[in-house]
Amino acid sequence: MKQKIVLKVSMHCSKCRTKALKVAAVAYGVISVALEGAEKDKLVIIGDGVDAACLTEALRKKLCHASIEIVEEVKDPKPEKKEDKKELCICWPPHQVEYYRVVPDPAPAPCTIM
Repeated sequence: MKQKIVLKVSMHCSKCRTKALKVAAVAYGVISVALEGAEKDKLVIIGDGVDAACLTEALRKKLCHASIEIVEEVKDPKPEKKEDKKELCICWPPHQVEYYRVVPDPAPAPCTIM
């Protein structure tokens, strides 16, 4: 199940942002990581089977403060069904068909070396 997790993390500088992105990127099942928010203080993680609690705990160990804001399932957009309209072509006069018969060689020629 693909899911989107939004975490609020205290990030004061670009070094903290880099640390947070690295910690989130190496977690099991993570597909993509991005920063959002006006102050770039929210981590958006999209992944398959990501444990949000373990990820938050790992971020708390490295950066001190992290909290889960949103965990939701991501649904892939369904492709539109296009109806295939097959046109029936009736041609007159009918097409000519050629048949060929393949006949195998009845016996190989005797060896000429001997």
